Amino acid sequence: MAATILIVDDEREIRELLRYNLERQGYQVLTAQDGEEGLARIFATHPDLVLLDLLLPGLNGLEVLRELRQEPSTRDLPVLLLTARGAEMDKLLGFERGADDYITKPFSPREVIARVEAVLRRIKPPRESEALEAGPVTLDHARREARVNGEELTLTPREFELLYFLAKNPGRVFSRDELLTKVWGYDYRGETRTVDVHVRRLRAKLGEEGARLIATVTGAGYKFVVK
Repeated sequence: MAATILIVDDEREIRELLRYNLERQGYQVLTAQDGEEGLARIFATHPDLVLLDLLLPGLNGLEVLRELRQEPSTRDLPVLLLTARGAEMDKLLGFERGADDYITKPFSPREVIARVEAVLRRIKPPRESEALEAGPVTLDHARREARVNGEELTLTPREFELLYFLAKNPGRVFSRDELLTKVWGYDYRGETRTVDVHVRRLRAKLGEEGARLIATVTGAGYKFVVK
């Protein structure tokens, strides 16, 4: 069954451009022109992914994203931000709020499709069904559940994928560029500080014991350490 994608953007030309190209790829496409309408359509239709403009009239994109991440039913919904802003802090703020990706206008439809496909591939459960155990951490990819010493964690999809990837490769050092490519699912063209933001959030959620599992290797990157 084709995935359903909701486009939330106040520019009609952008909505129609994305709709046309996504439908050509076989996706079901819905649209909304502002934040309030976007939220209403999300809760009514339960799309598989949202393309969300940051600069929306009324309820802006970051406010919509905050609402989605606070609601249990949409906490794991993949969200790609669309915006004309190119400032690094805007991007980092989007990732801090739980965005899965960030696409700066103007963009090519092919780039958007590639990123949409990369995100949708990541949320498919892997073939293995057994839980992965690494020290006090237990990760069930099929159910997308993460626990530390039996306590369930609330992670964004990107945080879960980053933790899962590191835990599957204990002891190996990965540079920020490698993590962006392997976890983000494509040759990312942006700031490597994005990785630092996600690692910082993960450590905070893992708690004191769990945070020590993700070690910083000065000048090299990060590794997962199980003693």
